[in-house]
Amino acid sequence: MKRAKITVIGAGNVGSSCAVWAAQQELGDIVLVDLPDMADKTKGKVLDLVQCGPVDRFDARIVGTADYADTADSDVVIITAGLPRKPGMSRDDLVQTNVKIVASVTEQAAKASPNAILIVVSNPLDAMVYTAWKKSGFPTHRVVGQAGCLDIARFRAFIAMELNCSVEDISALLLGGHGDDMVPLTRYTSVAGIPVTQLIPQDKLDAIIKRTKMGGGEIVKLMGTSAYYAPAAGSVKMAEAIIKDKRRIFPCAAYCDKEFGVGGYFVGTPCMLGKNGVEKVIEIELSADERKMLDSSVSHVKELVALAEKFLG
Repeated sequence: MKRAKITVIGAGNVGSSCAVWAAQQELGDIVLVDLPDMADKTKGKVLDLVQCGPVDRFDARIVGTADYADTADSDVVIITAGLPRKPGMSRDDLVQTNVKIVASVTEQAAKASPNAILIVVSNPLDAMVYTAWKKSGFPTHRVVGQAGCLDIARFRAFIAMELNCSVEDISALLLGGHGDDMVPLTRYTSVAGIPVTQLIPQDKLDAIIKRTKMGGGEIVKLMGTSAYYAPAAGSVKMAEAIIKDKRRIFPCAAYCDKEFGVGGYFVGTPCMLGKNGVEKVIEIELSADERKMLDSSVSHVKELVALAEKFLG
């Protein structure tokens, strides 16, 4: 049986962590690619990871490179490239910088792997997944953004911490954009089938939701850099669902047109991931308040996309 091939673009903290998780799970051959001036460092990281194989008992062919020819015929491409927002940098500056980076790497990856499925992790996510779609020319079902998997992991982790129970028993759902724009759906959230609203008082649940929304900022404040373990773990779970055609349902930034009345944007929504990428966007019933929150989130997504389009040219 043909081994899957996974390319990870960007050998920084998130990209390197993606390579680690994918190797440990033996998802297939892995290519970690970065800029030419980072070639030696990328190769060094890969050599270090390869030497983990005998210790952690995994077999994986892993390549570190700056040459997109090495990424040819990838099944999944995970895009983590981009700069974090720095002090004094405006939102417009961040979007302009990362649009250029994501546009460039996407064009090269799409040319080398015209049948790949793209998982975008770069921030601001909602604008970057749109950029990757535009520059790849791929159909919408083969471009998807990773943000909801991270947000929902934070939500579940904080609920587990509050209840002192296993995270495995917690099922949660959210919609909308990443971070501040997320729309947590507490009435769709349960612990071993028990509605979370029966287990956690509303004031504490509100505090958990607030902490989830600010989860990225909390980590930046503590360590001076963005999160990388959890974003990478979420990305690799998405890749696994695609490679193994597991048809798992995750909250992802998927293209929505008639769905939720979005009108042609990539928005966080429950979707089924399988061998074709986004196999299905799942619409759910929303209350008036949930609808209002989602509409607000979508409006912010539209603002980011309009900004990205200005720099896409």
